[in-house]
This record gives sequence, structure tokens and C-alpha cells, in this order.
Amino acid sequence: QVQLVESGGGLVQAGGSLRLSCAASGSIFSINAMGWYRQAPGKQRDLVADITSSGSTNYADSVKGRFTISRDNAKNTVYLQMNSLKPEDTAFYYCRADRVVSGSGFYRDIWGQGTQVTVSS
Repeated sequence: QVQLVESGGGLVQAGGSLRLSCAASGSIFSINAMGWYRQAPGKQRDLVADITSSGSTNYADSVKGRFTISRDNAKNTVYLQMNSLKPEDTAFYYCRADRVVSGSGFYRDIWGQGTQVTVSS
């Protein structure tokens, strides 16, 4: 069984920084893409950033230049460094892993439980 566990959320003032982490557990052989999504109350879940196993990244326009996604393949962990945070970044942030090959099987799409990020003005 493969699980994703996020950490690092919290409350921060506008202009501040937070770093989210998401670790995949289980007998994992490989993970194709990993990414971060966010969902504000009453809104849909949207992509924030994702990164492939080779390091190619993709960002939402709203976070370009402020957020940086990275991953440690040896630790099956993805990070999201969030700088210059704005109140509109307030949301529940979810980690996602796509195409996971593990000892327990192949998983197309796995989500973490999420972590709250709140940015006060």
C-alpha cells in the first residue's frame, strides 16, 4: 500500500514563506510525476506545480516566480517552497503522485490527505 503524507502547512503573514513536504511511503520502485494542488473553500482543486522524475517542472501562472517545486527521488519526497505568500494563496494543499510502481502494485493516481495553508493580510 502506498500513502502520501504532507507536512509543513500553517499560518503565515502575507509576504512570508512556508515549505511543504510530501513523502510517499511503501515499497516504491518509481514515481513518474509528483505535484501539488490546492483547493480554496467553494472552489475547484487546481494544479499549483508538478515535477516529473527527470526534473521537468510546470507551474500555475499565479505562483510563477514565487513558488519552487523540487523532489528527492531517493526519498520519494516532493517539496514546495512558497515565498512572497499572498492571502489568495490560502487553501488546502494536496500532494499527488502519478504512476507509482511499488511492491504492492501499480497505482495511477494517489492523493495525500492535505494540509492547510493560511496567509493573513
